[in-house]
Amino acid sequence: MHRLLPLLLLWIPRIHCEDSAMEEIATEKEAEESHRQDSVSLLTFILLLTLTILTIWLFKHRRARFLHETGLAMIYGLIVGVILRYGTPSTSTYNKTISCSQEQRAFTTLLVNVSGKLFEYTLKGEINPEKIHNVEQNDMLRKVTFDPEVFFNILLPPIIFHAGYSLKKRHFFRNIGSILAYAFFGTAVSCFIIGNLMYGVVQLMKLVGQLSGKFYYTDCLFFGAIISATDPVTVLAIFNDLRADVDLYALLFGESVLNDAVAIVLSSSIVAYQPTGENTHTFDAAAFFKSVGVFVGIFSGSFAMGVCTGVSTAIVTKFTKLHCFPLLETALFFLLSWSTFLLAEACSFTGVVAVLFCGITQAHYTYNNLSPESRDRTKQLFEVLHFLAENFIFSYMGLALFTFQKHVFSPIFIIGAFIAVFVGRAAHVYPLSFFLNLGRRHKIGWNFQHMMMFSGLRGAMAFALSIRDTATYAHEMMFSTTLLIVFFTVWIIGGGTTPMLSWLNIRVGVDPDQDPPPTTDSFQVLHGDVGDSIGTSRTKQESAWVFRLWYSFDHNYLKPMLTHSGPPLTTTLPSWCGLVARCFTSPRAYNNPEPLREDDADFILNDGDLTLTYGDTTITANGSTGSHTATTSLDGRKTKSSSEEALERELGGGDYEITNRGTRLVFPLEENA
Repeated sequence: MHRLLPLLLLWIPRIHCEDSAMEEIATEKEAEESHRQDSVSLLTFILLLTLTILTIWLFKHRRARFLHETGLAMIYGLIVGVILRYGTPSTSTYNKTISCSQEQRAFTTLLVNVSGKLFEYTLKGEINPEKIHNVEQNDMLRKVTFDPEVFFNILLPPIIFHAGYSLKKRHFFRNIGSILAYAFFGTAVSCFIIGNLMYGVVQLMKLVGQLSGKFYYTDCLFFGAIISATDPVTVLAIFNDLRADVDLYALLFGESVLNDAVAIVLSSSIVAYQPTGENTHTFDAAAFFKSVGVFVGIFSGSFAMGVCTGVSTAIVTKFTKLHCFPLLETALFFLLSWSTFLLAEACSFTGVVAVLFCGITQAHYTYNNLSPESRDRTKQLFEVLHFLAENFIFSYMGLALFTFQKHVFSPIFIIGAFIAVFVGRAAHVYPLSFFLNLGRRHKIGWNFQHMMMFSGLRGAMAFALSIRDTATYAHEMMFSTTLLIVFFTVWIIGGGTTPMLSWLNIRVGVDPDQDPPPTTDSFQVLHGDVGDSIGTSRTKQESAWVFRLWYSFDHNYLKPMLTHSGPPLTTTLPSWCGLVARCFTSPRAYNNPEPLREDDADFILNDGDLTLTYGDTTITANGSTGSHTATTSLDGRKTKSSSEEALERELGGGDYEITNRGTRLVFPLEENA
């Protein structure tokens, strides 16, 4: 016996070492298997996108327009979701259920003591006991279920930035008043109408016993906010292919771009609505005004952050020689643009608003400072990222219908949601169009209104907002319903766009760079040749008066400050700002002091709104000249010269081009008949 005791003492540590070695081997195998499943899930999405692209090519080759690529991506996602849901074997890594009945809440991080060793576990979310042996037991299905933050931080920024960076400024600003009305007031109206109708549906569900959890009025308003985010990507793509009416395109595109931003800020404001007292779901005036303040604060702060980032990028690209290294210039542009979204989110603002207005600012200022290579690269880079990210999201929508773990489908809620969305869209479009037409010379016709009503698709933003929070019963039901609404609008409404255009007699085949022929209630664009405008009667340009004010200030001060455009600030700023003018005026502005020409944005005002100053002579767009004034030399000193000599020198002996050297734009504030 005494001889066996030493052997036993030597054998026990050996057993312990063997157990540790087995644990290490098991951990390595589990990590290797997890890596393999991650690769398979990403490969699945890449194959989905590849198949979508090939099918798109086939459809374009055959000129088929009954289904858009987003609808195709959703169909392929559905097929793969069915295969993963029902065709893959269960590969659970759950070994044992540990009971924590004494705890009152779930912990986000848990340390478990197993035989003296501490293991860390993180919270994944609640599992429905009825589904514990199907979806939740398949590791592959859990792998293809992405973290919602991936959508916000990775996939949404290039989509939103591309919308701002590729904005057609001419048609956008021509209809800016109507676009802002539809995006802000219309989205708010739609949100409250849908929210109140859905609250009635929820009360009906309570009466018939179809409501299994809590569903408050604020939850209904939240659903109204997220489902009011329109995303007519399918309709706009068909409009682009058919070259539909540019003003209808601008109204739909502008509304969809801005109301995404409004919807996300509105949803954040509704979440911030927290009444005081025992009942936290009754109306409280103080909490309501607090929510309004949150909306204004978040939107204005995000707007300011996006514009400031764009201005900073413009200054960096202007006063450095990054254009000598196009690859570095493109990389810096890309990183600063993307960081705008993350910076806004980190500061508790909204990245969608910030990156949208950053894109608009970058397109207006920074783009002019880039080298030709960087201009092409940035346009193509964000166009490709936008295409891939958007199709990835729509593929994931199809996949999520079968792989998402917390679906709650209620027929009454779904039917009520479809009716509420239709009513909310109608109350959004028709009354607003009536009031807008009271002040528009170029009216929004009934065919345009019907098309806008028909084109209120729901897409990537509504899906991303609904999947971001699925922690409660109400939010799970809202996510499942949103998914079905997106499917219906993309497939049915998107597929019916071409027949609807024909039925409403909306003209197609329109050159986006040309304006409609002059009629009594249309407007025209001044294209830059003063000689063509002499003796020509033009109708009033219907651009917002706010834009006309800003346009003059931008061309005289902002563009010369942030780009290499002329006229030099030393000729436009007061003499006491000489130091600032010399610091922000680049040498290229002295060498070539004419304003930058942008075919998309510049010279979109009418002859009644535009006055040119050539040296000492004022010339209106119809060719009339003003009296003698003083010119300012490049070094800032005032000099005198005759009107005839200045005109002959600047216009080159009768070559009346609006873009000659030393052009300054001046806009009268009063309306011209």
